[in-house]
Amino acid sequence: MSKVRYQRPLNFEKSPESDGELRKRQEIEGLIEQSIDQHLALDVLVKLSVTPHGLVNDHLRRILWPQLAGVDVNSLELAPALDKLQLHPEYNQVVLDVNRSLKRFPPGIPYEQRIALQDQLTVMILRVIHKYPNLRYYQGYHDVAVTFLLVVGEEIAYAIMEHLSKTHFSECMQETMEATQRRLMFIWPVIKFENPELFKFLQRSTVGTLFALPWYLTWFGHSLNSYKAVVRLYDYFLASPIYTPIFVTAAILLYRSNEILKEDCDMASVHCLLSTLPEDLPFEELLKTSNQLMNKYSLTVVEQDVEKLIYQEKKQRTAEENMVIERRRKIPGPTTANQISSISQWLTNMFTSKSVIFTSAISIVVGVCAYYYKNQYLAAGIS
Repeated sequence: MSKVRYQRPLNFEKSPESDGELRKRQEIEGLIEQSIDQHLALDVLVKLSVTPHGLVNDHLRRILWPQLAGVDVNSLELAPALDKLQLHPEYNQVVLDVNRSLKRFPPGIPYEQRIALQDQLTVMILRVIHKYPNLRYYQGYHDVAVTFLLVVGEEIAYAIMEHLSKTHFSECMQETMEATQRRLMFIWPVIKFENPELFKFLQRSTVGTLFALPWYLTWFGHSLNSYKAVVRLYDYFLASPIYTPIFVTAAILLYRSNEILKEDCDMASVHCLLSTLPEDLPFEELLKTSNQLMNKYSLTVVEQDVEKLIYQEKKQRTAEENMVIERRRKIPGPTTANQISSISQWLTNMFTSKSVIFTSAISIVVGVCAYYYKNQYLAAGIS
């Protein structure tokens, strides 16, 4: 029996600044002081964002995140009133999701301030999908938007979300989830190249990619309960190519390989293990591994291997279907065309349940439904 895994409250507790964070902060502050209008060169910004400790704190992020996203803070659009957007077809769904986002706001925030922030969040999201009718809202988009809202405020957050919706999240906002489904399959070649034993185990378990869906859709914002970890990852993703979350996911799986290989090799057990991220993940180490993997494996090489995986699965499925149909024909008694058709349909359902393609597709469908109805993601097989 499946249960829904509820989203954990976000922990906003501040920890003392480490020596490394202190040095990084002083480095960034020095660069800003020496700059013109606090503007840093893009290559400098990217290096600061992807190297250890990222942009360190929210004060610096308020200055530098807009620059990373190519936002001109001196020419921002004024936000319309919420009632101007209430006729949008996604209005009710957005409001439902925003109302369920209480755990993403700092604890103890005054009621009036929280309500104002929730209204701003609703307006932000509706503005983007109203301006770009070709972009489809998805559950989890609000997890990304609320992070930017809390750090940089409504107008800059909207400008950043507008940019990201046309770039990093454009695949997630298409009419169907086909592009997202395919992108998540890029995890497997990296795992196969780095740890064949882990790859075979995960494929044998038929776990699919459901566990990674909220990670990809929300830049891990939905799945982590540490605000500090979330904004650190946003530093990294803002400064990186759109497919970077795939390599971070691969880095996490490789880091947890010993733990995964000790688990029972079935979908429920493996999904249950993977879908909850440990609270003590060493993200600076994982981001370093992600950089190494991106430098080691070009997107072309990864995509070519995905094509091979799809081809091999289709070929195996066709062979198995033909074999069983042939056996069926040898059974005495008449076999009608309708029977053959029914057998073929049944075989498709049965065999694709063992394939990379099917498990990836099911992962996407179930994951989207979980977001749609509960703003949570499904943890299969948890009793």
